Amino acid sequence: MLAEDSTLLREGLVRLLTEEGHEVPAAVGDAVALLREVEAQQPDMVVVDIRMPPTHTDEGLRAALEIRKRWPGVGVLVLSQHMERNYAVQLLTANAERVGYLLKDRVAQVEEFLDALERIQAGGAALDPEVVRQLVIRTTHSDPLARLTPRERSVLEALAQGHTNAAIADKLHISMSAVEKNLNMIFDKLELGHTTGYNRRILAVLRYLES
Repeated sequence: MLAEDSTLLREGLVRLLTEEGHEVPAAVGDAVALLREVEAQQPDMVVVDIRMPPTHTDEGLRAALEIRKRWPGVGVLVLSQHMERNYAVQLLTANAERVGYLLKDRVAQVEEFLDALERIQAGGAALDPEVVRQLVIRTTHSDPLARLTPRERSVLEALAQGHTNAAIADKLHISMSAVEKNLNMIFDKLELGHTTGYNRRILAVLRYLES
């Protein structure tokens, strides 16, 4: 299900998703219509623009947060024209599973866009690489991230994008055991509890975003 006020982009996304074998039960131009359609049909996933009518501020984000609160089984991928750090934090803090945040330019890179959808559908998260890169640049000596080695930062960056261990290994050209070793060091240096499963990974990403 799509919510995008630009008719051209909305129709383009419908066509792309349809051609890739996805069903698009509704494509709307504002947040109110999106909430109405989600309540009526409860799709597997929604793709929503952050800034939509009538004020073009954060209507889409508020709709996304409402969807995640009322229908936690619905995956949410939020699109933004520019990097909005606080919005990314709000999305992940509300519920860090089946959620994504991409810059609109990423949609033009079809394979990356579709990969993000697949990660979200599988129960994971997808954070735009550019958002992650800018967060890395903004870190200072007082940040807990300053404790990380360059390799650990690279692993955390890939983790924040939503990649699995296997994908991180392939992306960084290192072994799976090296990925696991680096992740364990990251968790220790960020002083994360020894919880299990995907939530521990998300805690690392949240610590990353909040730095």
